[in-house]
Amino acid sequence: MSDHSEANKRIAKNTMLLYGRMGLMMIISFFTARITLEALGVVDYGINNVVGGLVSMFSLISGSLTASAGRFITFGLGEGNKEKLNRIFVTAVNIHIILAIIVVIAIETIGVWFLVNKMVIPPNRLVAAHWVLQCSTIGFAIGLLSTPYNAAIIAHEKMGVYAYFSIFDAIARLAIVFSIKYYGGDKLILLAVISLIPTIVKQLYYWYYCKSRFEECHYTPLWDKKIFKEMFSFAGWNFIGASSAQLKDQGVNIAINMFHSPAVNAARGIAMQISGIVGQFTGNISMAIHPQITKEFAAKDYARMHNLMFKGTKIVYFLFMTISIPIFFEIETILYIWLGQVPEHTVLFTRLVLVLCLSEIISSTLITAQLATGKIRNYQIVVGGTQMLNFPISYMLLHLGFFPEITLIVAITISQLCFVERLFFLRHMVQLPSLKFAKDIYLNSIIVTIISAIIPAIFYFKINNETLRFFTVCISSVVSSFATIYIIGLKKDEKRLVIQYLHKLTNKLKK
Repeated sequence: MSDHSEANKRIAKNTMLLYGRMGLMMIISFFTARITLEALGVVDYGINNVVGGLVSMFSLISGSLTASAGRFITFGLGEGNKEKLNRIFVTAVNIHIILAIIVVIAIETIGVWFLVNKMVIPPNRLVAAHWVLQCSTIGFAIGLLSTPYNAAIIAHEKMGVYAYFSIFDAIARLAIVFSIKYYGGDKLILLAVISLIPTIVKQLYYWYYCKSRFEECHYTPLWDKKIFKEMFSFAGWNFIGASSAQLKDQGVNIAINMFHSPAVNAARGIAMQISGIVGQFTGNISMAIHPQITKEFAAKDYARMHNLMFKGTKIVYFLFMTISIPIFFEIETILYIWLGQVPEHTVLFTRLVLVLCLSEIISSTLITAQLATGKIRNYQIVVGGTQMLNFPISYMLLHLGFFPEITLIVAITISQLCFVERLFFLRHMVQLPSLKFAKDIYLNSIIVTIISAIIPAIFYFKINNETLRFFTVCISSVVSSFATIYIIGLKKDEKRLVIQYLHKLTNKLKK
């Protein structure tokens, strides 16, 4: 019980650290996005988004092995074998050195050809697009080499490192955007070049931190064939899932560019940025909980693992839902206040992105549990294969002339299918009570969401004054969400914990 209590304290501490970071970063991110759009203009903003996405597409090569490194390092910590853990880390570093070389070669050949021959870029902005491609490639390679170190930080649950350096990164990028706003030359090229500075500084610090704090993060030249084979086998099957995720996001983004202008990519990029900022609220808890799920599986404590999965999913979903409902209704007002100029398609893109995020949050702990097992062949063939359908279906519909938002409708539909498939597999892989999860988490979440949205929806359609409507919808959304979550979403023991927490908070405020 003491170990579990200590683990819970770590989750709470890490969550609070990450929430402190998130509050400041959210404010900075809103300013950064607005100033970037003003400085670059809609077209250059879209070019920066889609060309950066083209580089990210090459994580098809690296994504599966990156996930493999994180899983094996976290699992190694759960086992407690320090010598093996060091061999895992060194093997992961060797793999990512090779990967970085392969990815750079692939981008410099296939990526450059695709940029010139297939992407819709105004001829007068092609040189700037090349600069974005090259600088994004350098940043991507640095990130690849840092992956084992970042995985070690997360595995050790040292979230304070992310909290402090994420704030540094956000402030640095805001300073960069301010500098390009008053630059007289090509602002897109300058942004691409100097954006590398915080990336390099941050990764150098991560390397130093890991080497000075964690025993296993000392690199010595060796090649462990057994560990390499295990990691590569895991990554081989995980390649399906990693590839499908990239095709769904960056692949579809590039497909949109092939049939529409960069302005549509700008609209999609803004929508994704909003979901990313809102997602920081929930991502903080996810980052704190997920290493614990893997460690409990390594320790074969399935009861606690299931408890973390149920409660973790519920908390993350309800938090995101509470923030998403007022944004969903009042996104037009929020975008106008935030950006001033709002690219066409941004409103509907944002609403659909929020729905997609809610759909995928339900599966977040299921994915972590699946990766923890290491037995992923059949799982990835079915679930990853289903996710792969995102790109061809979206491409076909865009080719037939459908509106660009259809790509997110496809993604939401496929996300629901994948959830059902994950429940089926995890019932056998980790003895997950799938029907109970479907009832207590999935069905409960849908009911809570619908009921929470009723009162804000009434105010949204009935109040004509925009200012009054905005504040009424936002306040009623939060009140309605909290009330519905407490009455319908929580079980008796969870309600009891909430009441106990409120009593403690009240007593502290009285002192």
